[in-house]
Amino acid sequence: MPRLLTVAAAQLGPIHRADDRRSVVRRMIALMQQAKARGADFVVYPELALTTFFPRWYCEDRAEADQWFEAAMPGPDTQPLFDTARALGIAMSFGYAELTPEGRHFNSSILVDRTGQIIGKYRKVHLPGHAERDPTRAHQHLEKRYFEPGDRGFPVWRFEDGLVGMAICNDRRWPETYRVMGLQGVEMVVLGYNTPTTNGHSKTETLADRLFHHRLSVQAGAYQNSTWVVAVAKAGVEDGFPLFGGTLIADPSGKIVGELDHDEDGLLIHACDLDATRFGKETMFNFAAHRRVEHYDLITSRIGVGEPLGTAG
Repeated sequence: MPRLLTVAAAQLGPIHRADDRRSVVRRMIALMQQAKARGADFVVYPELALTTFFPRWYCEDRAEADQWFEAAMPGPDTQPLFDTARALGIAMSFGYAELTPEGRHFNSSILVDRTGQIIGKYRKVHLPGHAERDPTRAHQHLEKRYFEPGDRGFPVWRFEDGLVGMAICNDRRWPETYRVMGLQGVEMVVLGYNTPTTNGHSKTETLADRLFHHRLSVQAGAYQNSTWVVAVAKAGVEDGFPLFGGTLIADPSGKIVGELDHDEDGLLIHACDLDATRFGKETMFNFAAHRRVEHYDLITSRIGVGEPLGTAG
């Protein structure tokens, strides 16, 4: 019998700077209710689902940005989301800006079971962008100013009768993200993102180019680790700044089984057979049979590009 997990990728359209948490949570609840009505067991929302993509703005006083962070999860504004999930009996995952009791700042994501209990938390590892205002950029991308790199690695949890991991946005572009989870037997990676439509470093890269690289990264991670990947966007024009959509689900062979074609609130629903991961894990990507770790030491011993290791003969 297949192990079916029916997933709803719950894309969010733009969230503006003036939009409050409660209005955003109402939108998330509406999508959750629709997902449940359409048979979903698990609803996945994007990165920074509760706020606008605030790293586009520079705050001279770093503490001014704390208005976008959550000091408690759930908190007063997000409790209705958890209550609705519990009442509907649906699991969920979403991203948010986390402020810890010690005053640390992370770009985080959580897994919540059908009883409304948080069973897993991930903190974004691969932070893109920069820490100070860059006058040469068309828009700012200040994640390195507002967040610390994640300190929990890439764990995988036993969740919904499967093995589920999380990643956030830029993590999807790094093969190590998927491989570390693949080595834990991951069967589904849920990934939220807020990706600008334009590249602040390039005047020639097109939207088509950016969507190509988005799909390429997700599909390669799915195929090379024989796992489902559910990639969910926050999209549309936020206060004049466009984010692309491209919400999709890739199967364990790397094929895209569904993709949204708009930038508004919406659902992509697919019944994912977790047992479909077995074929790749037992053949091409049977790690125990084929990995040669004695040759991989540069991956963890070297950060930047260094001298080549080739020798004659």
